[in-house]
Amino acid sequence: MVGRLDTGISVLDRKLDGGLPPGCLVAFAAEPASQSELLLYELTAARGTLYLSTERSDDAVRHAIETSPSSVGSPTVRHVTSDTPLEEATRLVGALPDGANLIIDTMDVLERTDTNDYVDFLNELKSTMLETGSIAMLHCLKGDEPANRTRTYHAADAVFDLRTEIAGTELENHLTIPKFRGGRQPTDAIKLELTEEVAIDTSRDIA
Repeated sequence: MVGRLDTGISVLDRKLDGGLPPGCLVAFAAEPASQSELLLYELTAARGTLYLSTERSDDAVRHAIETSPSSVGSPTVRHVTSDTPLEEATRLVGALPDGANLIIDTMDVLERTDTNDYVDFLNELKSTMLETGSIAMLHCLKGDEPANRTRTYHAADAVFDLRTEIAGTELENHLTIPKFRGGRQPTDAIKLELTEEVAIDTSRDIA
């Protein structure tokens, strides 16, 4: 579709009719023990990326990306370390160039702030994405979810839900998109291989 920005992950781009609309906020929910970070790393290959890490150090993130077996880019990595994470994240996002990717990994630290402040942050983030024609990928860990997680899902234009489970003796990953404001919503689950790269799992029938 004209005007879409490809994610750099072909299986996703096909399901999304070419990619994501500029200005899109995506909440990417996944288990902490999954290979969800592989998808984040591959996003950096599509275009210039600002990668904000709220938990791991910037050196740890850079090393993980540089040693990733999949195709990746050279993102600008920053560690959000202050006692006022919303303010620091807002300052860093303010330098985002036009047509870029923004990855926040993870949202949990930001979601544990005051609700009103967090909602203001999400609204300002959306405005910045629209002004720059960029895409934001908000990595949300499942499990001990912060109270403001519902605000993240509500503000997001799209929600990607990765489920990892054991089927017999095999580990299976299924990605669903329960919310997509940007056009036709994919209704079927995408069965993924998350090993060396993000790819369709063709070992069994695909839903």
